[in-house]
Formats: sequence, C-alpha cells, structure tokens
Amino acid sequence: MAREIPDYPLDIFTHDAVRNANEIDDALREFSPAVKLADGTVMIGRHEHVAAGLMDWKSFSSTSRPWHDPTSLRPEILLTDDPPAHTRVRRVIGDALSPRTLDSMRDIFTAGAEKLVAELKADQGKPIDAVTEVTRKFVYDVFPDSLGLPHGDRQHMTGFSNMVWATMGPENELFREAMAEDFGPVLQWLDEVGERDALEPDGFGMLLFKAADEGKITADEAKLLLLTILSAGTDTTYITMANAMRAWAEYPEEFNKVKENPKLIRNSFDESLRWDSPSRMAGRIATVDVPIDDMVVPAGTRVGLMFAAANRDPRFWDDPLTYKVGRDLKHSLGFGYGVHACVGRTLAYMEADALFGALVRELDRIELVGEVEPWMTTVGHGPANLPVKLHFRD
Repeated sequence: MAREIPDYPLDIFTHDAVRNANEIDDALREFSPAVKLADGTVMIGRHEHVAAGLMDWKSFSSTSRPWHDPTSLRPEILLTDDPPAHTRVRRVIGDALSPRTLDSMRDIFTAGAEKLVAELKADQGKPIDAVTEVTRKFVYDVFPDSLGLPHGDRQHMTGFSNMVWATMGPENELFREAMAEDFGPVLQWLDEVGERDALEPDGFGMLLFKAADEGKITADEAKLLLLTILSAGTDTTYITMANAMRAWAEYPEEFNKVKENPKLIRNSFDESLRWDSPSRMAGRIATVDVPIDDMVVPAGTRVGLMFAAANRDPRFWDDPLTYKVGRDLKHSLGFGYGVHACVGRTLAYMEADALFGALVRELDRIELVGEVEPWMTTVGHGPANLPVKLHFRD
C-alpha cells in the first residue's frame, strides 16, 4: 500500500523563503521525495524523480500547471502546450534558426559584448552592479535586437520580466506586490514591438510571420511566439551569467581555469545554471497516477518539478554546493529535459560566448564588494543586484 505524501509544514514562497530559496528548497528535498503544500500542490525535488518527470510529458503534462491562470497578462505558447501542438510550433522556431540567422545573431551579440566591455574597462575601478550594468544590460540590449525588434528605449523589459514571473507562482503577498505596478505601458509596448510592421525585415521575428504566411502557424501565434521567446530568452540568461560572475569572484581558481582555457566558457555557463538555477521549478499536472518511491502522485494533481533542488541533490552530484567549471554536466536539469527542453539554448550559449569571451580576454579578477540582493519573486531566482569591482589586466 502506498504511503501518503506528507504535508509540508512551511510556506516556501514567503519573503523570507525567497531570500533563502536554495536552503529552503534543499530542506524540502531532504524532507521527503515528494511533499504536499498547503494548497495541495505536490513538490518533487530529488534529481532522479525530477529528471524522469521532465522526460515524461504524457504523465506530467504542461497543459495545467500549478497556479496557472490562462487569462493572465503573460504571453503563452509552448510553455502550456504538449505534443502535437508543441511540436508544430517548436518546429517553426527550429526552421527559423537557420545557419544564416544564427550568424546574424552572433554578430549582434559579439558587437554588443565588445562595446560593453570596452565601456566597463574605460570606467574601471569603481563599484558597479554586475546585474544592471553588465549582464542584464547586455541581454536587454542585444537580445531584442537579435529578434529584429525596433530599436529604442527598452525600459519596459524589466516590467515585462516582473509581470511574467509574478504570474508563475501563487497569488500571495509577493504576487500582489508585483501586480500593484501599472503594467499598462508595458502591455502597450509589447503590443507595438510585436507587430509585424515594427520588425526588421530580415530579423528572426519576421521569419515567424513568414511561417504564418506559409500556413505553419497563424499570425496571432507568430506574434505570441515572438513575445514568448522575448520573455524566455532574457531573464534566465542574464541571471545565469550574473551567477557565473559571482562564482568567478567566489572561486577565483575556477575563473583562472576559464581564462587559461576559454573553451571552458560554455561549461562555466552550464555549471552556473546547475549551481544556482534561475528557476526554482517547472509546473506540471499529473495525468495518471505517478509512483514516487513508495508514494503515489494522484492523477489530476498539480506538481512542481524542482530544477534547483535537483541540481544540488547530493544523491546525484558530488560536492553539489561547490562551483566547478570542469564538472560533467550532461545530466544537469538547468535547460530542462525532453520535449520541453529550453528552445533558446543555442541563443543563450551564443550570448554567453560573446559576453564571457570578451570579459575573459580582458579581466584579471572580479571582486565582490557588497551583499547580493535577491530578486523578490516566487519561482524565478537569482540576484537583483550584485555589487562588484572588475579588475582588468594592464
């Protein structure tokens, strides 16, 4: 007879819990292979079960996630679909990311990285925020450009980010604080920049509308897909890069390995994604009864598959709390698994190659000069501010 999934005694989405998300999530993982939150959501945190759940989209469907509101403000496509609808739309993205398109995007990333690093080097010596002045600045500048969005003020990107991530968690105090912001200007901006007539004629975004012309998707889906990619391709990337910069400061011997062998840049990015994941969980719904050790998650249960806790599970990882650029990461869950694995992985790598490549060529070391301020949202995770000094080579 199956054992009852235990109730978890703590709220993992309070202000204090978010400030200490890694410790909170790791404690949940160690409490039991599966736990039930007060609202009935079941959280699963061990690598074995999270990896299996991510692979099994038929048993753990994306179509009805915990706390999901289909009328929310965030753009939705891909994230809330399963095959065959998911496959049809994902294929359009794959077709659009042709070698020619990727070369054009790479040029945008490289030029943006070299410009930013030159500016940082010219103004070295003073404390800066590695999030707002380096990684987020870089991604918010170059990624919309690479999609062919119109140039100009990107101030609404931050509001867009806060809006999207707030809707992924429960409607608690953090949610209400985020949604108290006036998102009217953000939504107007999104509506304008996602229009076909606003896009660069040869950019990635226009390729989605050309796919609509060919009947592969609808025009509405093309716009929605463009905005979904804009959301999915920015925050997790800049947070992962910020965490890598923090790790390079905390583990200077690992940074030295990257400087000596720039081929480790991608592994360094991947290890950052494992070491401190920018997303605490992926939401699913169980479509059948799913065994988790000696317990069963009943069909119809909404489930959180906890990326971050699984990526620090000592049952799977050796010395998981330590950042190691040479670690074997083929079973890291940072990009997801299976059909819902991150569609923007190639673009995230290209951005990391560009920014980290430029930094590694010029930096001697990174110095932490203050407390890291966490991003106060429930499911997203990472630094809101990361005070550092960048010490460049002479």
